[in-house]
Amino acid sequence: MFTIIRDLSRHNMEFLCGLLLFAVIVGLVILSYFSPYGATDIYLLPPDMPPDGEYWLGTTSRGQDVFWQLTTGLRNTLYFGIGVAFLSRIISLVVGLVAGYAGGAVDRVLMAINDSVMVIPQFPLLILFYFVLKDNMTWMALIVIMASLGWSYDARLIRSVALGLKTRPFTTQSVYSGMTMRKILVEEHLPYVLPIVFATTMNNMIWSIGMEITLSVLGFTDIETPTMGMMIYWANAHSALISGIWWWVAAPVAVIVILFLALFLLSMSMNEYNDPRSRLNRMGS
Repeated sequence: MFTIIRDLSRHNMEFLCGLLLFAVIVGLVILSYFSPYGATDIYLLPPDMPPDGEYWLGTTSRGQDVFWQLTTGLRNTLYFGIGVAFLSRIISLVVGLVAGYAGGAVDRVLMAINDSVMVIPQFPLLILFYFVLKDNMTWMALIVIMASLGWSYDARLIRSVALGLKTRPFTTQSVYSGMTMRKILVEEHLPYVLPIVFATTMNNMIWSIGMEITLSVLGFTDIETPTMGMMIYWANAHSALISGIWWWVAAPVAVIVILFLALFLLSMSMNEYNDPRSRLNRMGS
């Protein structure tokens, strides 16, 4: 893994830019742990103060420091994306590897489930879950629900690789040596699909964070938990742009753009690295 990062940093400018932008995001997340204010504290500061030396990004109409609220919201949003990506990667790996290796009826059943999940309209379903579980819609429940919807495309991609690995000589040798299917999948096939998993993780984080922001802006999540979407929600609720409090909206939007750009650049460079032709052309050997 460190070799891949080293090679990408040396030969891929998109990866380096994405890594630097993501380092900025991580730095802001680390700063959130040193916030002098509680995450949900309101009316502690003079409201609607523009950015200055004391309040770097100004204050909100709710008497909150925009900078420290931004770091806390970014932390929750990023952790949400990582949680969804982690759970959905596990599901996609299990389904993709088992379907590709087992074949036959197992493959047909798993792919039937996979394709059914793939065609489900996700956004309307998430809104339906909100109204059904309104009082019990915690962030953990939302992570599980979104992870259950975000694995199908990547599972099919992993399955296509697993189908090729099944016919390779080392797989046949492993079967004749008495290895179980679990050991073959974990020890022999998993290393070959990990680069794909790393690349699709970035795409899944973009999707899940985008969904969370959309739901939060519309008020379909816990409005008391600070996230990037919740900052925009409260700014809209207080008519921040109409009132001229532009910094309340500009700060989270700018950070969201930086986060999405960082994840996109990392995903694009990882996809290019996974393609042997592109990798050799980029590295010149």
